Amino acid sequence: MQPGKVLEYDYTIAKCFLFTTLAFGIIGMLIGVLIAFQMAFPDLNYLLGEYGTFSRLRPLHTNGVVYGFMLSGIFATWYYVGQRVLKVSMGESKFLKTIGWLHFILYVIVILLAVFSLFAGVTTSKEYAELEWPIDLLVVVVWVLFGMSIFGLIGIRREKTLYISVWYYIATFLGVAMLYLFNNMEVPTYFVAGVGNWWHSVSMYSGTNDALVQWWWGHNAVAFVFTVAIIAQIYYFLPKESGQPIFSYKLSLFSFWGLMFVYLWAGGHHLIYSTVPDWMQTMGSVFSIVLILPSWGSGINILLTMKGEWNQLRESPLIKFMILASTFYMFSTLEGPILSVKSVNALAHFTDWIPGHVHDGTLGWVGFMTMAAMYHMVPRMFKRELYSKKLMDAQFWIQTTGIVLFFSSMWIAGITQGMMWRATDEFGNLAYSFIDTVSALHPYYIIRAVGGLLYFIGLVMFVYNILKSVSSGRRLETEPVSASPMAA
Repeated sequence: MQPGKVLEYDYTIAKCFLFTTLAFGIIGMLIGVLIAFQMAFPDLNYLLGEYGTFSRLRPLHTNGVVYGFMLSGIFATWYYVGQRVLKVSMGESKFLKTIGWLHFILYVIVILLAVFSLFAGVTTSKEYAELEWPIDLLVVVVWVLFGMSIFGLIGIRREKTLYISVWYYIATFLGVAMLYLFNNMEVPTYFVAGVGNWWHSVSMYSGTNDALVQWWWGHNAVAFVFTVAIIAQIYYFLPKESGQPIFSYKLSLFSFWGLMFVYLWAGGHHLIYSTVPDWMQTMGSVFSIVLILPSWGSGINILLTMKGEWNQLRESPLIKFMILASTFYMFSTLEGPILSVKSVNALAHFTDWIPGHVHDGTLGWVGFMTMAAMYHMVPRMFKRELYSKKLMDAQFWIQTTGIVLFFSSMWIAGITQGMMWRATDEFGNLAYSFIDTVSALHPYYIIRAVGGLLYFIGLVMFVYNILKSVSSGRRLETEPVSASPMAA
């Protein structure tokens, strides 16, 4: 770049990933609403024959939301944030631009293959790792391309200091790469034993070892997709949107290294009271409790960034999204360790409290932060004003209501389940049959479905607001400095 020339960032790839974030968000969460209503009204399982059952749709929901909506959002923000904090444009390197396009195109192909294979019932049946080996190989290529874009931009950067968000993006890449490779070691049965379909495989591990490796990955998919990459986003977008510097850069570094060392070993808490050695279960519980420190370190650092500027919560719906996202993060990272305590786990394990915990983190923390990031990026990438502040504000309250209904109903349902399952009469016999428990939970399943529907309605409002902004928002001559300008 010549001296005195303004750097023009190339947002082509970021825009593409933004649109896949919108599309996969609608698809993944629409399926989620359907299966929530199926839990309350079982006859809905037969709408589409075998292809419409809960068991067939649930993997589509989780994969669509986690690897479609959330991961698209992570990729979109990287191609935006990476350029800006490193002071380099994707357009300056034909090689990196080509890598970006390959990354996007192959990613979309992988997601489509995942949708078709899971809808057809082709699955390894491993949580967050259902895809069979041919698609796993493509996933590895996609992830390598993501890594090349990260380190490629870092290699040609003008800004020599790596901002903390870049550290978190690097950790996302390295953490997922290591864990995904180890957990998805599979043996294709057709090529090895000559049996089954050519795409079928079995895990390289067996029994307890398979469970240990699976939840080493499963919990750290939460760590490096739901957590680390989203912290990368809020450390960039909250200071930019509020005009406030991060409260403590040292605290951000402490939290980073704490998360890296502690989070990796907390997955054993998914296997409490199983055949896993007791010392491993205890280690999972202990590391889960210790995990509160770096998690709350990040959360408190984010909240204190707004010190003296809390009036912005009244003025900017976007700030509200990010602050409530951080609050949900702190809430969820306290709830998780509590659930990992053995005495609490004895009551809560296998109950609906667990999906309640997952969803207050996923919808409140990741969902809100992803949407806030998109709202911040659109005026700067498309040079258009956001369409409606009122619509954004209404979306915030509708979705917040939906989340509260969702997790509170699942808390009550989960504790009810746990208490009923362990209740005994004076002779030591179980006081309730399984169907008694199911009947008792029916009202809470209805509340959960309504909560999920409200969140989905808010998501539709978000997508509409973004698309209207892109297509008909007032053109901006200069880039917004802090809070995005919005029409009424």
